[in-house]
Amino acid sequence: MPHFGHVSYYRPGDVLDNRLALSRAGLHRPTRTGVSGSAQEGAESIILADQYADDDFREDDLTYSGSGGRDPRTGRQTAHQEMSGRNLYLNKSLETGRPVRVFRRITVGSGHGYRYEGLYRVVAAVYEAGKAGFLVWKFRLVPE
Repeated sequence: MPHFGHVSYYRPGDVLDNRLALSRAGLHRPTRTGVSGSAQEGAESIILADQYADDDFREDDLTYSGSGGRDPRTGRQTAHQEMSGRNLYLNKSLETGRPVRVFRRITVGSGHGYRYEGLYRVVAAVYEAGKAGFLVWKFRLVPE
């Protein structure tokens, strides 16, 4: 069952070692995908991992690229995205206004970790050409 909002004692700025640690803590359940939630209730958490060219993390807001249309071997965008799958989770969050936990992959020492950035709300969704020239869903989130 999805949980919206902070989980347990974890707060913005906390860093966990890996995706498995995030999952075990109940912060971001899937260990591979970037969006956790459901099409019926919305996204409960997302991860920015510098894998999508159209993601943009700024001080006052962030743009999170939708999923789909990528070549599984190269990770490059090779087709238009559709409003399906995990894109539906973020679209539902736009409708409901429920908070989304945001995590960002960061460099920690010689490796990587995941920092909890805090609670955000999805405030817009646009379908436009991305940097690779294909139509992608771009979700704008702002801090609570």
